[in-house]
Amino acid sequence: MASEYIPPRVWTMDSENGGQWASINRPDSGARFERELPVGSHPIQLYSMGTPNGQKVTIMLEELLALGVTEAEYDAFLIRIGDSDQFSSGFVAVNPNSKIPAMVDRSGAEPVNVFESGNILFYLAEKFGHLLPKEGAARAQVMNWLFWLQGSAPYLGGGFGHFYAYAPEKFEYPINRFAMEAKRQLDVLDKQLAKNTFIAGEEYSIADIAIWPWYGNLALGKAYNAGEFLDVESYTHVQRWAKMMAERPAVQRGRIVNRTMGEEWERVDERHSAADIDAVLSKQPK
Repeated sequence: MASEYIPPRVWTMDSENGGQWASINRPDSGARFERELPVGSHPIQLYSMGTPNGQKVTIMLEELLALGVTEAEYDAFLIRIGDSDQFSSGFVAVNPNSKIPAMVDRSGAEPVNVFESGNILFYLAEKFGHLLPKEGAARAQVMNWLFWLQGSAPYLGGGFGHFYAYAPEKFEYPINRFAMEAKRQLDVLDKQLAKNTFIAGEEYSIADIAIWPWYGNLALGKAYNAGEFLDVESYTHVQRWAKMMAERPAVQRGRIVNRTMGEEWERVDERHSAADIDAVLSKQPK
């Protein structure tokens, strides 16, 4: 049995115990080097990576384009978080928290910086008038589930995912603690989806777009290689919804943007036009 850890009176960073992200994790914020962000030709400039939080925004933009909102055309520049791109002076000027995704809306007289993935979804829904009810109970329900995701996903990613898949050593207590919470969250979703076609009711919304990259991918066995461990197949209503979402063309397009892992037909480093995604999807095995 390992000896009990006794916290020091004042915490200091242990560079030997940072795991996969030890080279970039530090307890301070701000820019670490000078570099401006590139700017493309479209009104929306996205700086991101194809993590679950990044997928939220590219799926949202692809859904808007599918709805005929041409003003949602966008450039998506890859931010390689493993290479510390998020600590450039240009990125920090858009998002002082140095987390992807970050977006700049250049359609108006002055650029508008938008960060936090849930807020970007809300901003785009409000700006273009789609995927968020205008008022009343339906709107409140969508916002309930959007905020549920923003509060819950850190337990799945930073909690379960970190200790199960990325930590330098496997420890039973944190894996059990966060596995229990991940399963509780799946159960919350399963019971909600037993009564509704989509997360917030019978209409597709930003709640679905926010939740699917995290819990949909988990249910489909594409997160942390943890499907069997968490018995994701037992959440039958989540399974139904996750598979339905995966069939949406905009989801298929958005989920591969700024992605750096997977087969060649599963990743688009940067997106500057629909043709960039079309070219990659055309390589999918028949």
